[in-house]
Amino acid sequence: MSARVAILTPDPADEAFQSRWREVVERNAEPLRAAGMTVEGRCWTEAEDLAGFDLVMPLLAWGYVRAYPLWLDKVAEWQADGVKVQNPPSVLAWNADKSYLQRLAERGAPAVPALFVDRVTEQVMAEAAAAFGADRLVAKPRVSHSAWRTIRWSPGDGIEDGPEGAAIIQPYLPGIETKGETSLIYFGGGYSHSVGKLPQPGDYRVQPEYDGIISAVEPAPDMLEAAERILAAVDEDLLYARIDLAPGLDGRPALIELELIEPDLYIGYDPRRGSKFAAAVLREIESHPSR
Repeated sequence: MSARVAILTPDPADEAFQSRWREVVERNAEPLRAAGMTVEGRCWTEAEDLAGFDLVMPLLAWGYVRAYPLWLDKVAEWQADGVKVQNPPSVLAWNADKSYLQRLAERGAPAVPALFVDRVTEQVMAEAAAAFGADRLVAKPRVSHSAWRTIRWSPGDGIEDGPEGAAIIQPYLPGIETKGETSLIYFGGGYSHSVGKLPQPGDYRVQPEYDGIISAVEPAPDMLEAAERILAAVDEDLLYARIDLAPGLDGRPALIELELIEPDLYIGYDPRRGSKFAAAVLREIESHPSR
């Protein structure tokens, strides 16, 4: 009997349901099915019958940031019900709030400097600029993804399109415009593949939603070293991880995001077409069988 795997998908009531998630589900599912697994998609807000799966992955739970309290409730519910979820429920909780960047930095991860505030105001932004010694900043909600309500700010700019509540403020990294971001993908603690993501000219957002230019790349040795330091700062064992790096103000690789909940794994850019992903999933199922 083949292993049954569930991939959690967006809530039909959320705007993410109108996005490209269906094609991403298929890309993620293809190597799993090729390895003999049965893969099903389940809406994360309505998934009430997950106990029968050998493994549940929230890889396409896009939109949870707009229903954050419900997300935390669901994660706690899955844990209490003994649902086999990976990454672990503890990770699904703390990785949703970008304050984790401060904790990782305190453990030696090379992260972009950050200031965490309850609310963004023009005065707060001016004070942050002075503290960082920077004339350009980025502000985003502490719970967000895909550049949602993210702004690039300079003195004199407005904040109308920025975060409405608790936020993270960081110095703007100009290297993103020319060198972009590099995403390193790991499965079961082992490196798999990487992609480079460049923004459109004049932009700083590299996500596909903003027509970011994506290509397969080989990471430089200092990027791999940075990624290992970042993973070493995490206590839990991780089934999958995407480490987004960009040139810091000093030119060295710096952590933008550690994506452990619903990252695009860019399987289509993997020369092995997800075979390491499938192998890691099978190892997880075999070593920790569901109840």
